[in-house]
Amino acid sequence: MNIKYILSIICLLMAFTLVAQDSERLPRESDYYKIVTLPVPEGILLEVGGMATLEDGRVVLCTRRGDVWMVENPDMYEGQAPKFTLFAQGLHEPLGLAARDNAIYIAQRGELTKLSDVNGDGVADQYHTVFDWPLSGHYHEYSYGPKFLPDGTMIVTGNVAFGDEEWWRGESRVPWRGWALQITEDGEMKPWATGMRSPCGLGVFDGEFFYTDNQGDWMGSGGIWHVQRGSFTGHPAGLKWANEENSPVKLTADQFYAKVDKRQIKKNGRYVKPDNILNEENPDLLYEVKKEFPEVQLPAVWLPHGVLGISNSEILEDQTQGAFGPFAGQLFVGDQGQSKIMRIDLEKVNGTYQGVAFDFRSGFQSGVLRMTWGKDGSMYVGETNRGWGSAGDRTAGLERLIWNGKTPFEMKTVRAKSDGFEIEFTGKVDPESAKDLDNFSGRSYVYKYHPVYGSPTIKSDSLQITGVKLSKDGKSVSVKVDNMRQYFVHELSVFGLRSAQDSTAVLHPMAYYTLNEIPQGDAMAGGDWSTFRSSVLRAEQLKKERKKLVAKAKKKTKPAVAAQVNKVPTYAEVQPLLLKNTCTACHQPSKRQIGPAFKEIAKRNYSVERIVELIYNPEPENWPGYATPMAPMPQVPRGDATKIAQWIRSLK
Repeated sequence: MNIKYILSIICLLMAFTLVAQDSERLPRESDYYKIVTLPVPEGILLEVGGMATLEDGRVVLCTRRGDVWMVENPDMYEGQAPKFTLFAQGLHEPLGLAARDNAIYIAQRGELTKLSDVNGDGVADQYHTVFDWPLSGHYHEYSYGPKFLPDGTMIVTGNVAFGDEEWWRGESRVPWRGWALQITEDGEMKPWATGMRSPCGLGVFDGEFFYTDNQGDWMGSGGIWHVQRGSFTGHPAGLKWANEENSPVKLTADQFYAKVDKRQIKKNGRYVKPDNILNEENPDLLYEVKKEFPEVQLPAVWLPHGVLGISNSEILEDQTQGAFGPFAGQLFVGDQGQSKIMRIDLEKVNGTYQGVAFDFRSGFQSGVLRMTWGKDGSMYVGETNRGWGSAGDRTAGLERLIWNGKTPFEMKTVRAKSDGFEIEFTGKVDPESAKDLDNFSGRSYVYKYHPVYGSPTIKSDSLQITGVKLSKDGKSVSVKVDNMRQYFVHELSVFGLRSAQDSTAVLHPMAYYTLNEIPQGDAMAGGDWSTFRSSVLRAEQLKKERKKLVAKAKKKTKPAVAAQVNKVPTYAEVQPLLLKNTCTACHQPSKRQIGPAFKEIAKRNYSVERIVELIYNPEPENWPGYATPMAPMPQVPRGDATKIAQWIRSLK
């Protein structure tokens, strides 16, 4: 047996492995939800800032360039193209829209405007200022909304600006930047809450106001917040106006900075940009600050940066009663940076909102900013890119997301229990895969609360999963966890689970549960808990087989060759690491995204050690064709980084 023959056997084994993997092809989002791009007449650039669906089925949208369009036949009935009619123009970068009582309400940069078609000719002939607010002129003073509350009042929100010298630090230069404002039809305004940095996504769920914010200074990651009147959601810039007579927020900036380090330091006459402190022993944490200041409102759900988006946007409740799939009553959240949509399910524990987030649908042509339901239960998606950057190859667009009636095998929801989590699926789970503890894994972590742009995950700890149990109907799995931690994100992975119907893998096998409250007296029912681990059985079998194969290979091949073959991890082994460490936020195996494809990196012929070094200390100058430089990733465990690097090298 010569070396060529042995290498041929190795290649054949690899080929058989690929065939076996392909025979169990992983499901794709497009197998269930189709994206249809609506044709737009030449000369119209739909940088969508706001959208709503009218009673007659038309979609009304505003663009960042100040136009308002009425779109007839948006579902392209009988193959006919949509008709676009200009309803209004000349607005100042509107970034939100709502329709009510034959009027259109729009948040411009400096005012809430009501547009009316008084004479019924299909064009707005009355532009009425409901309420206006001051602007400093800073580019980042975007305004969003409105959303109607159950009492008929409206909520709008406003971005903070940034400092001139401290260009990284959010600041509220004029009253009510970084705030949510409650405004009546008659123009009466009451400040609602503050602590917002870039509150782009607004939504009303269960009659309550929620919003999404983006990672930035004081914001360790994106998330969705339940906002009660008088609450403070984390960014301190708006506290500047807490002393105003009509402010419902009682926490002042002086009180806040007396307890939390602003890290405003000057050296040689200039301010120094604060950076993440590696190996910081006692960083500030938002939930610890809440113990000092009860008005602090924690996120109902953290959306891990780079995994579940990078610029979170619109919140849309599924009110289609099943016309959009098995997720009625849940929330969909857009993401402008990654051009995708996530899914969230909330529950209330001890009077506090919390819940779980999943990936849902990616692949839109530009950044997802706004969403609205069509009359048939499909979803219209308004997109924009200019100045903000996003995945996708277009600067703007209007697309439609349609469910084809096939139910994806998904984690439908995750519910917290006092001793673990209950995972409900959209279909029955294969019992053999459900009893294997190796098919369940996870970790918990939290974010720093500091004036640095974003935060790595810190205080990470693997979940101690000690038992699993399939429900009688086969649709739920109880997962016993011995080390649940209040206030932490609990990341759950079910990569090995399969559908009982056709052995399909879970479409999105990662869940992210924010555990603000641990339920009390809500332990999972007793019974037969499985503690079986297939890895123990496989380890014994592999040990025997490997011993035989290595012995044969050593007779005819160099030991280094055998060692090299054994070192290379498979994609199945690396995929969870890529997801966990947010690599897939910017990189795909063979397709350019925000960063280069892994195959392109492999062509550089870097050593494993060099790739690991570049994970920790990137050199953006090596990739001049990419607008967004890679950030250092010191939080990636060296073992994970090494496996990822080995896999990347294998792509050559």
